[in-house]
Amino acid sequence: MAKRQPVVLSMEQALSLPYGTLRLVHLGWRVIRIEPTPIPGRKSRGDPNRYIGRPFAGEDRHSYFVGPNAGKEAIALNLKTEAGQAALTRILEALEVDVFCTNTLPAHHAGLGIDYAALRAARPELIWCSISAMGLAYPDVPGYDPALQALCGYMDLTGEREGPPMQCGPPLIDLKAGDEAFAQILHAMLERERGNGGRMIDISMARAAVSWLQTFLPMLEMGSPPDEIRRNGNRHRQFIPVNAYPAGDGFIYVAIGSDAQWARFVEAPMFASLAEERLATNEGRRAAQEELHRRIGDITRAHSCAAVAEVLARAGIPHSPITPIEQVPALPFVRETALRTRTPDGREVRLPPAAVPTEWLNERGGELPFSPAYGGHTDAVLMQAGFTALEIEGLRGAGVIA
Repeated sequence: MAKRQPVVLSMEQALSLPYGTLRLVHLGWRVIRIEPTPIPGRKSRGDPNRYIGRPFAGEDRHSYFVGPNAGKEAIALNLKTEAGQAALTRILEALEVDVFCTNTLPAHHAGLGIDYAALRAARPELIWCSISAMGLAYPDVPGYDPALQALCGYMDLTGEREGPPMQCGPPLIDLKAGDEAFAQILHAMLERERGNGGRMIDISMARAAVSWLQTFLPMLEMGSPPDEIRRNGNRHRQFIPVNAYPAGDGFIYVAIGSDAQWARFVEAPMFASLAEERLATNEGRRAAQEELHRRIGDITRAHSCAAVAEVLARAGIPHSPITPIEQVPALPFVRETALRTRTPDGREVRLPPAAVPTEWLNERGGELPFSPAYGGHTDAVLMQAGFTALEIEGLRGAGVIA
């Protein structure tokens, strides 16, 4: 007998929670997105991310939306109505939902009937997970990745030394929060299997972000001045030399993390002019880092990236050319593990690989169903929950579903 597939209802939007539930899709779990019914006077419907990027598969599935939502179902439900909340309760019970997730502003939970107490009353074994800017203790604070990067010090750590603060390229705090949701839901499922029942998971994006500052905040506690750890361009703050250096045809990143690596580095004829006693230790190189970065750049600038990389590879020095983003899909480890989906009209779309391969993905050859249309599974899910066709039409006529 096939093992029952866990069922997740997720009132999700933007990126943090959709990414977290995507990781559950990669395990073979059933994830059903809940989006609101249309708002009068507003052209777009449901998750605003549906309309970000280039139009790709109809008006409601633009390019930014497709990747994090492949393999999911979608229903449109008006939870501002009693009938909508009653429908949600019927779905929870009939589908034996294991996990309910939301990244709605916590101040709105009770009014929508999605707070932990209300849903637990309907399904006592439910695992309930919320992602918000600063957790349930700060219910009115909206969560937006760049604003949280500013708040939590990330922007003070990112950018050139003499330049303005900058945000990180990928939305790291969104993705960190999604990973936390994934990990905490798995932990809660394990505890439930052990007989400990359901539980509430309260994820603060800000707290999760600060938890990553493992080498920064402790150093401040132990006497490092702030200027020693704040933004430093492409240079490492502690290991010298670690930096991006110009080559004749681009840039190459070099990371020397020990005195043993430095010794191998300067044994290479290309860099032999740097074999000075005063530079033999990391602290010595730190004292001369401005000069050292300039001298290395003068050397690498006279050679191609490939020539520098060949020397570094022979010396066992970590390095990489700066790969243009459009070339990342062609990297062997990406090309060989990329997931795929197919649009309704048959076009194939490559997706990023799963962080870790899963048996469920392997069984399907790495292909996921295309991201769902707005409200595309509403009727099917309601019918599975026991609603008759007449009831469904009544809900639609009353504006409870779309």
